[in-house]
Amino acid sequence: MPGGVALSVVVPVKDEAGNVAPLVREIAAALTGQDHEILFIDDGSSDGTAAALTALKAEIPQLRVLRHGRNLGQSRGIRTGVQAARGEIIVTLDGDGQNDPADIPKLLTALAAGPDVAMVSGVRVKRQDTASRRLASRLGNRFRSALLGDGATDTGCGLKAFRRDVFLNLPYFDHLHRFLIALVQREGWKVSYVPVNHRPRLTGTSKYTNFGRLLVSAQDLLGVRWLQRRYRGRADIREL
Repeated sequence: MPGGVALSVVVPVKDEAGNVAPLVREIAAALTGQDHEILFIDDGSSDGTAAALTALKAEIPQLRVLRHGRNLGQSRGIRTGVQAARGEIIVTLDGDGQNDPADIPKLLTALAAGPDVAMVSGVRVKRQDTASRRLASRLGNRFRSALLGDGATDTGCGLKAFRRDVFLNLPYFDHLHRFLIALVQREGWKVSYVPVNHRPRLTGTSKYTNFGRLLVSAQDLLGVRWLQRRYRGRADIREL
């Protein structure tokens, strides 16, 4: 595409004023020498997140900042970033600093391993979360995997690499980011997994609760299962 780059890193954030500056610098350092851009999507923050990001643009010329006029959720933030991205390859990570940008090159290597690999998802090792959150995640992943058959053990890891065109062909709905693996597989593509580092949050608070995730996940699971059963798979198309 015009003015394109090889890689776009997309990071949705909300009220992460204390985390964004070190995270931007870490991403830029991890991708030194690579043709890339960094897109932060401020999802209606009410703190100084937007100002902190704008102040970094002179220091990090690869940085682009987009802002939602109101809070629309993590999935919409990812979608906004992918739509605006100039790269054919997208990397996403959470804006709280718990994903380690140093792991990005590992995901890119795995993504380039074969033409049928459309997504590489990180699997967090030694998660730095509370015991209750780890337990809720483990139970949720087992239930989701049993219902959807995606075989994933850590769909909640925000660190992912995928092909932009594949993502844009997926059906969109809020909370889509939790089901990216199952939906990419639905399209007939392969998903690979890479163990990645997980770090403690340094500032701010999580935007999710275990109960809140449970409420939305139950109905979303049924919706994704419906999507799986109402699709006949990817087809090769030729113009005759």
